[in-house]
Amino acid sequence: MSKVCAVCGKGPSSGNRVSHSNKKSKRWWRPNLQRVRVEIDGRVRTIRVCSKCLKAGKVKRVA
Repeated sequence: MSKVCAVCGKGPSSGNRVSHSNKKSKRWWRPNLQRVRVEIDGRVRTIRVCSKCLKAGKVKRVA
């Protein structure tokens, strides 16, 4: 299962973990994805949506 938002397409991004002595090692920032039941084309489906899209109201939840 991919770690990508179904609405905005936000996915994981990479960067460096930096220690106090400025040593660097790779790390990932993953989006905060939630499973949400949404009505698409008259059918209820479960998609993965980031919390930012949920807060912005870009998705209409089905109860």
